[in-house]
Amino acid sequence: QLVESGGGSVQAGGALRLSCAASIFRYSIHCMAWFRQAPGTEREAVATVDTYGNTDYADSVKGRFTISRDNAKNTVYLQMNSLKPEDTAIYYCAAGVINSVSSQLVPTAYKYWGQGTQVTVS
Repeated sequence: QLVESGGGSVQAGGALRLSCAASIFRYSIHCMAWFRQAPGTEREAVATVDTYGNTDYADSVKGRFTISRDNAKNTVYLQMNSLKPEDTAIYYCAAGVINSVSSQLVPTAYKYWGQGTQVTVS
């Protein structure tokens, strides 16, 4: 089970921090990711962090968003700075045991999903 928190409404240029608490067996071996989906669009990967702490980001958020994980707390975070209206979407936390780096950006590679949290930037 994944439970997100921290979404909300913010003005352009503002910041939000999303958290995802995981209750899954052997959390530390799972790749963790944040995806987002805006109305009428496909779900897209925003940021990933693998079991070694390596991170990857969508080009649209590089330099503005930071993903991190705390294995002691079974929690993954997404710090979002300099938010833009185009960042408005439902943000989902995902977890999966993924061996291929190229698969980390693919939604179907993830077994566990949170319920999503709304982020609105105006």
